[in-house]
Amino acid sequence: MEYVYAALILNETDEEINEDNITGVLDAAGVDVEESRVKALVAALEDVDIEEAIDTAAAAPAAGGAAAGGASEAADADDEADADEADEAEEEADADDEEDDGDGGEGLGELFG
Repeated sequence: MEYVYAALILNETDEEINEDNITGVLDAAGVDVEESRVKALVAALEDVDIEEAIDTAAAAPAAGGAAAGGASEAADADDEADADEADEAEEEADADDEEDDGDGGEGLGELFG
């Protein structure tokens, strides 16, 4: 998580999110920096609008508020089942990709593992 926090600090201070800056923030915090994690984070955030992601994440919990009725609960259950199926298919695809790539499983999922 400290890698993500470093990126958020850089974003908040309007600094460029790059390998050197993230490494600098982590070094200043006394974190033993793994360059592969820094590179993966920078690559993952390359096309991400962090402000938009924060706004979307902040709004997500409020969208499913307690005012929802019974009909929406059934729809939510259907959505959950669909999401579970999609997650399973994605996990299988990721497992296949890891086997084919031979990269030892390094990736964004391993970044925070």
